[in-house]
Amino acid sequence: MSLSGGRGLVGRERETGLLGRALDEVRGDAGGAAVLLRGEAGIGKTALLDWTEARARERGFAVLRAVGAEAEAELPFGALHQVLWPLLERSRSLARRQREALESALGLRDGMPPGGFMVGAAALALLAEAARARTLLLLVDDLHWVDSSSTAVFAFLHRRVGELPLAIVSTTRPDGAAVDGWPAPPVDVEALGHAQADALLRRSHPRLAAVTADRVLSEAGGNPLALVELPLQLHQDHVRGIVPLPDRLPLGERLERMFADRLASLSGEAARVLLLTALGGGAATRNIGTWLRAVAGEDSEEVLEDIAGSGLARLDGAGGLAFRHPLVRSAVVSMASGTEQRAAHRALADGLPADDPRRLVHEASAALLPDEGLAGRLEAAGQRIARRGGDAEGGLLLDRAAALSTDPDARARRLTWAAVTAARSGQLRYTARLVEELKRGPVPPDIAPLFAYAVVYVDQSHRVDFSSSVALLPEALDALAARDTEAFGGLAEQVYFKLLLAATYTDDLRAWRALERHRAHVSPLARLCHRAWSDPARTAHGVSEELWALVEGMSAEQEAGGGWLLLWTASAVDVAHGELWRRFTGQHAYATQGSIAKARSYQDYLHGRWDTAEDCLREAEAADELGYHCNALMFRLYYAHFLAGRGDEAGLEEAERLVRPAAQRARMRFVTGRLTHLRGLVALAHGRYEEAWSYVSTLTPPGVLPRGLPWFHLLFLDVVEAASHTGRRRDAEAHLAAGRAARMTEISPHHAFLFTAAVALAAPDEEAESRFREAYAVPGSEQWVFELARLRLAHGSWLRRRRRAEARDVLGEARRTFRELRAVPWVERCEQELRAAGHPVGPAASGPGLLTGQESRIAELAATGLSNKAIGARLRLSPRTVAAHLYKIFPKLGITSRAALAQALRGGEGRPEG
Repeated sequence: MSLSGGRGLVGRERETGLLGRALDEVRGDAGGAAVLLRGEAGIGKTALLDWTEARARERGFAVLRAVGAEAEAELPFGALHQVLWPLLERSRSLARRQREALESALGLRDGMPPGGFMVGAAALALLAEAARARTLLLLVDDLHWVDSSSTAVFAFLHRRVGELPLAIVSTTRPDGAAVDGWPAPPVDVEALGHAQADALLRRSHPRLAAVTADRVLSEAGGNPLALVELPLQLHQDHVRGIVPLPDRLPLGERLERMFADRLASLSGEAARVLLLTALGGGAATRNIGTWLRAVAGEDSEEVLEDIAGSGLARLDGAGGLAFRHPLVRSAVVSMASGTEQRAAHRALADGLPADDPRRLVHEASAALLPDEGLAGRLEAAGQRIARRGGDAEGGLLLDRAAALSTDPDARARRLTWAAVTAARSGQLRYTARLVEELKRGPVPPDIAPLFAYAVVYVDQSHRVDFSSSVALLPEALDALAARDTEAFGGLAEQVYFKLLLAATYTDDLRAWRALERHRAHVSPLARLCHRAWSDPARTAHGVSEELWALVEGMSAEQEAGGGWLLLWTASAVDVAHGELWRRFTGQHAYATQGSIAKARSYQDYLHGRWDTAEDCLREAEAADELGYHCNALMFRLYYAHFLAGRGDEAGLEEAERLVRPAAQRARMRFVTGRLTHLRGLVALAHGRYEEAWSYVSTLTPPGVLPRGLPWFHLLFLDVVEAASHTGRRRDAEAHLAAGRAARMTEISPHHAFLFTAAVALAAPDEEAESRFREAYAVPGSEQWVFELARLRLAHGSWLRRRRRAEARDVLGEARRTFRELRAVPWVERCEQELRAAGHPVGPAASGPGLLTGQESRIAELAATGLSNKAIGARLRLSPRTVAAHLYKIFPKLGITSRAALAQALRGGEGRPEG
């Protein structure tokens, strides 16, 4: 609220500069831009949106705007409806599937809509169509009150804003859960400094006495709304400094009370209209005429004049009622008695169709005592909304149903369903609270399997604890196998998957026995997933082919239910997940999207997309914010893979310090073993073969492919390489014999490549050349970028000792790959071999691999021709900081000018050696 008299904003140069640059980026055809403003109520966020809208309209933008409403937070896609409604006439240009998804989500078509990511894709396509005519600005005010489904779509658009001439500016409060895991960090809108606050106060109230101004400045604490509004509550004698000010002025939580006098001065009819509008959300705001007629009848005009005269609200251009500030809405509700609020909720319910979920919400809010009939209807609505993809909203309705239940068993059932539904939506902390509440009372036997699943879900994902998995899930599977499980909607599959996850991570034999016992009671996909992980050296043959055959025969509903099983099965045999990811874009819950992100991180490592390494850390932070601490641990483990591949010992030690203690507490052998393997990989990178052997041989003794090591293939090449370099030829041959006996080449393309590469490394001289050729010839060998480069290094080293002239090309190719991966020790080993072969190379201590993550981002932007100022705007750095980084970057890359950046970042191809 620092806007005054149309003369601009006071003290918001930083924020307006940022918003102005965001608009400039879009107008400059540099893609889109997104800004999230975060600040306390009354701090001026809405005023910044108004400023942005005005500037955008001056520049010819089309503006779309939505306002979150607390009363509509449980209704799926309500805020998205506000944004897209003006564009729906363009939806005819969308693909049929996208159009149907959008229309279903917005209530224009019957049927079950997909989740937020599918709707997000449709929304993106619709915005793209609209942007062909005019550049777009999308404003979302009060994101903390926007429904979860719309929030997921807005987050989707944030991530892809670079694809469109679109600017997105949103606002939220510091305690708003909507920003957990948000794609971009928020910009905090802080309180005004003393000088800025004084300037705003003087502008707004030029006749304020000095003593009064000092007191207001002190009490307002830099809050713009308080600075503007507090003097309006004062008597003129206070304003003039004639009489002393009262002892206490409203501030912070008391800020809403500043509207108390104005609310009290309203007629009963006007106050009731405002209460109906405040409780009814966006729909009630737009239907002000209905409430005026219902409450005031022929006196509607007088009531409207009363409201307008109070300054609390006004009619907007569309004929709706707009509150002066969100705090007014809160003040209207807080000032009303419980009886008045319940009466308003009953009136709002009566004005809605019987099958409208909002009617049930208002009925629940109007209820004074438990009501089993209403609880049953709320439960049915919650289940129905959850089946349509609104898990978050469905969980809230089920929670309300539990609170209104008269029967303790019915309450426990509904609360358990609420916990499971909330878990599916990614609201893990909410799930944990519900589970703790359930633990305080008895759980009906018929719901015990569902309760067990909820407990385990929280323990695995939130607490990183797998003990309850073994304690509860086998019994839950026994119970489900003994009864009709249709009522649980595929619960047996999910319980089986959670137990399989626990077994794989911990190698607990009790879990494996229970899984084996119940294989006949689950789907072919669950059985395939069990095969893939239980003992892959002996059971995973043919899994890849069977997986795709199953996927092709699955319906969309089956895919949604089996998403985790599909992804986990594919992960066991390193199948590329791209097609699976595309199939799951309609599932917006973090539970699924987090699994996809983990799979993508691991695939990026395997396929040499190492420039994405730091995405693991961002995903880990987002997972931690959402309470998914097990996901965060796994993301950090995958980040450790990139560090180990690059030979970054210090980085790996830091990552291990964060990961290993938690993994040890949870007895996650899957993680602790991988960390030990990564230590061995770092030792290999630096040529410390004896040390490498000491690590890898403890995990898989030579000639043994342990049942409890489902990722044995990732170690295979390292075991053979370390054995070969330390004179343990018999151990290398024993391990190769074990791989051959296990028919390792028939498990997956990755298994096949690793085995044939290991054979080449250990081959006797007379067979080596042909063995290397066989490894190169494995179908798809080029996709395993890092391991292929290691094979070329070994081949080039062998050639250097026998046919030096032929070594250069092979070693040069390996060196180029390692430089692109920024794997410095491997680069240095290639250069040592090249020098030994008589081929001089440039300085060993230069190249992209020496750049930090921040330096890499700056170098890549500078290579595109951006100025230091433009780079700073992108990365939120000062131009001086950018220049300082470039000063360090040039010598690391062995160049002296910006013109050479692009070529240096590509690894120096085409530069003269030496």
